Amino acid sequence: MNQAAPKLRILVAPLDWGLGHATRCIPIIRELLAQNVEVILAADKRPYELFAKEFPELEILRLPGYTILYPRERKMVRGIIAQSPRILWSAISEHRSLRELIRRKKIDAVISDNRFGLFSRRIPSIYLTHQISISMPTRLRWLAGLVRHMHRLAIERYTECWIPDFAGAENLSGSLSHGCPLPVNASFVGPLSRFRRGTGGTEEFEVIAVLSGPEPQRTIFEEKVVEQLKSFRAKSLIIRGMPELTQRMRISDSLTVISHLDSSSLCAAIRSSTVVIARPGYSTLMDLAVLGKPAILVPTPGQTEQEYLAEALEEQGRFVIQNQNSLSIETAFKEAVRRGGYGHLPPTEPLLTDAVNRLITLAKARRSGS
Repeated sequence: MNQAAPKLRILVAPLDWGLGHATRCIPIIRELLAQNVEVILAADKRPYELFAKEFPELEILRLPGYTILYPRERKMVRGIIAQSPRILWSAISEHRSLRELIRRKKIDAVISDNRFGLFSRRIPSIYLTHQISISMPTRLRWLAGLVRHMHRLAIERYTECWIPDFAGAENLSGSLSHGCPLPVNASFVGPLSRFRRGTGGTEEFEVIAVLSGPEPQRTIFEEKVVEQLKSFRAKSLIIRGMPELTQRMRISDSLTVISHLDSSSLCAAIRSSTVVIARPGYSTLMDLAVLGKPAILVPTPGQTEQEYLAEALEEQGRFVIQNQNSLSIETAFKEAVRRGGYGHLPPTEPLLTDAVNRLITLAKARRSGS
């Protein structure tokens, strides 16, 4: 009697720069599980803690991140360029770690969210990114062609590149993944959000601030939002984006601060809110697009990708964009409600399902040696 073949084992590993890379992997993980795949997770720092709470039943490995140091002031891209040797070494180290994981854990495929070293010739490997063309500050635009070329070379080491967006004119990433030559292995898999549309939760808030991103800017942003919401006196909730903690604090009669909410609770809270305050990180924009919520968006100072997305959204009139140093929540609140946010998006599930089906087919073929 023939025994059933063991399940495919697919490794999912996001970058550790904030929580966005991990949160947008959640719908991919759900789709893999729905298709009877054994999923192994690999992460570090807060993404590790997030996965541990979202998927306690799954095996989670500690895979060291890139340990990028972010400045308190602007010039973030320059700081990252200066640390490029560290990023390169981290990519080399994680590539070596992947080879060992493939052997030890019998991995059949890997999905890497913006981790440059998780490619393999032995198994199918997927690179997930919304930023084919990396946004550069004005003074470094002369480097844009070189950076795009180097990124393309990194992407083409992978079997496929998945872009979490739509291919056509109705899209979220703009020139980051449209209007430039795509890598030959690239395909669009639709926006990826851990949330789904629905009705609100039981506890209603006028303002919900969802914080994330690298330190020290996350903390600087939190301090400003706390200060302003205390004086605004609208019923407000701040989610700190710190899944390693379990704190809930009542700051005032109108303001509550909580360290973390799981996806289901956070989705219900946002649905019940009037306005969201957040960074215009791409994962946040995908969440806002799915939920259709108005928002006040505050780019991380010096993070050119967020500044580009904020500028595009300002031109479209969808959200209120504010500078961190001149943030005024009370002034922006009514305008955010008036602008309304994104409209309804086309369904995205078939695009992701098709991409996962392709990966499963490749992994089965590689396992059988065909």
